[in-house]
Amino acid sequence: MLTKHHQELYNTFYESTHQNEYLDKKTELLVSLSAAMAMNCAPCTEYYLKQAKKENISKGEISEVLAKVMAVAAGQKRLQMQEVVKNYGIDLEAYE
Repeated sequence: MLTKHHQELYNTFYESTHQNEYLDKKTELLVSLSAAMAMNCAPCTEYYLKQAKKENISKGEISEVLAKVMAVAAGQKRLQMQEVVKNYGIDLEAYE
């Protein structure tokens, strides 16, 4: 879909995100994995899980990342519901 020029620009940007000045490799992989899960990108999640295995990231560490992504997603849905109730004047107290 992207022109060759735009694809090259994207590839350069993407590769630059792996050249960290502040994050160590393990932290980078855990952040990347959480972002992939949060964005629902199955190919990215698979890639970062495989990279995590190569870097000896534990099942427990992956579980904690998953739990954090789940907590943020649940919080977002709660806030989304609150916004709808408020914006549309829905009185949930009237529900039995």
